[in-house]
Amino acid sequence: MAHSAHATGSARSAGQEDINPWAAGGITFAGVLLLVDGVFGVIKGISGIASDQVYARMSNYTFKFDVTAWGWIHLVLGILLGFVGWGILKGATWARATGVVLAAVNVVMNFMWLPYQPTWAIISIAIDTFVIWALCTETSKAVI
Repeated sequence: MAHSAHATGSARSAGQEDINPWAAGGITFAGVLLLVDGVFGVIKGISGIASDQVYARMSNYTFKFDVTAWGWIHLVLGILLGFVGWGILKGATWARATGVVLAAVNVVMNFMWLPYQPTWAIISIAIDTFVIWALCTETSKAVI
């Protein structure tokens, strides 16, 4: 009798015992951060497309593009990041690997963007670094 009471009192649904709540919370946070980083990317993109005067002009920089070109890069990447962030929050299997890849691409793009807007670039790099860590450390599938 005591055994059955113990078994029902500690029974969990299938799969819950494998989920680390800290890592699952990290994945949820990573999904939200990808959405936020996507919004940042869209804002950076629209700003760069709307006016070439918004960001600093670089004279001798290896990764020098027209600010409008940078705007389109950030706009497209921002939309993709937001879409993948939504997929992570929905527990889509494709979103985890895609999130890692896009976050890594965004880190590189923001490193190249650093001289134009250092504060936004550093914030995006920090967000994407956490996202990569969170998505690579937990193996549970659905978050919410």
